[in-house]
Amino acid sequence: MAKYDNILGAVGRTPVIRINKMAPEGVTLYAKVESFNPMGSVKDRLALGIIEDAEKSGQLQPGQTVIEATSGNTGIGLAMVCAQKGYPLVVTMAENFSIERRKMMRFLGAKVVLTPASEKGTGMLKKAEELAEAHGWFLCRQFENEANANVHSATTAQEILADFENERLDYFVTGFGTGGTLKGISRVLKAEREDTKIVVCEPDNSVMLGSGIAQARNTDGSIAESHPGFRAHLMQGWSPDFIPKLAEDVMSLELVDDFVPIPGNAAIECSQRLAREEGIFVGISAGATLAGALEVCKTAPVGSTVLCMLPDTGERYLTTPLFFDVAEDMTDDETLISKSTPSFRFDAPSATPPVELEPPRVTPAAEAFLDEVLDNSDEPVVMFAFEWCEFCWSVRKMFAACDIPYRSIDLDSAAFQKDDWGGQIRAALDARFDTKTIPQIFVGGRHIGGATETFDAFNEGGLQAILSSSSVIYNRETSVDPYSLLPTWLHPR
Repeated sequence: MAKYDNILGAVGRTPVIRINKMAPEGVTLYAKVESFNPMGSVKDRLALGIIEDAEKSGQLQPGQTVIEATSGNTGIGLAMVCAQKGYPLVVTMAENFSIERRKMMRFLGAKVVLTPASEKGTGMLKKAEELAEAHGWFLCRQFENEANANVHSATTAQEILADFENERLDYFVTGFGTGGTLKGISRVLKAEREDTKIVVCEPDNSVMLGSGIAQARNTDGSIAESHPGFRAHLMQGWSPDFIPKLAEDVMSLELVDDFVPIPGNAAIECSQRLAREEGIFVGISAGATLAGALEVCKTAPVGSTVLCMLPDTGERYLTTPLFFDVAEDMTDDETLISKSTPSFRFDAPSATPPVELEPPRVTPAAEAFLDEVLDNSDEPVVMFAFEWCEFCWSVRKMFAACDIPYRSIDLDSAAFQKDDWGGQIRAALDARFDTKTIPQIFVGGRHIGGATETFDAFNEGGLQAILSSSSVIYNRETSVDPYSLLPTWLHPR
């Protein structure tokens, strides 16, 4: 294994993997699996290439904020690069892209500004341009920045040449997205392996690059309006509602040999089959590219070798149609398996007898601790909790949504473990308030109850009245159903 000074050294050098069960006889099919990049997509290359190019050229100064419009993967890659290099990052993204992507970028420290889905990709792009100009931020311009294509010529294309040295490579299949991967790889392959045909995939209901219709632009080269061929489609990261400058360059250079339109259901089917037949976990755009490669295989001469790009992992598609038919609860078959043996079943009593433990003693110290905590007017909202209890976290989420300040006394935490201090406090709670469950919430020394009692008090307005009488400042405008914050396994089956 290689050693790197930081995470950025791990970008690139992704594997080429043979597709065995899905490929037809007589044709060899390979996939370059870009989910092996640190943040799980080909856009890690773009992010690193653009930032390092801007540093070298002086366009990006130390501490300057970086901004970009993205459907997600570029933003995730940029969040990684900016976190490591110390740049603040703001991402603009249309609201209809998967929630997982927003959370990943925010987890990495980026700020995500959503734009209306009705404004499509051009909306998030114009918002990024507007913010960059207003605040003096560095705009990556991934759709036109030559550094995007250059990083693929210098890395991805060179890896492909090395992997297929002295071997056939008859077809290279990819989507076009920003155009960076397509331009950067295709120009190298055409120069070094002129017998390799370049095949571009597009959504079948949103053919733009293969339509022959030019992208309308303003005199400064910016996008004037959505391309007339664009329609909403399933493949996130593929084909925004305009033809990027880098993709236009590919057409001007006549690097593309053929186009393959891909139905959305074929993309989902191929992604699922890759997981279940080949053990390769990818997203919708990767499934779409593989679907295109399989179409190429149907007409390729016997003995041909086909390589396709698999841009990202499947984990950032959990809330998309890719996972709509994947069950959360046990299926009928799984239930039958569960019932095939007698114990550890939802429809049978536990076969393991409960272990009787000596209950903790109520001590004077625990009683005094309760008095001190519940009489503290500086911290009137108190929750006796467990650190990782899902019910406790549901209450924490409600408090956070309403900006309610509170003190959490986590009875199972390391600080309360010595001499079973947490157990002593819980015993004192039970003795004084008849509390059998955790969490237990108090406001101004008044016992509200557990999670559901607190939620009921909030929904009925009683909790708000008690907070006000205790001079607790919180956000009175928040509208939230606290029961929606409970763990999903509590929802009706």
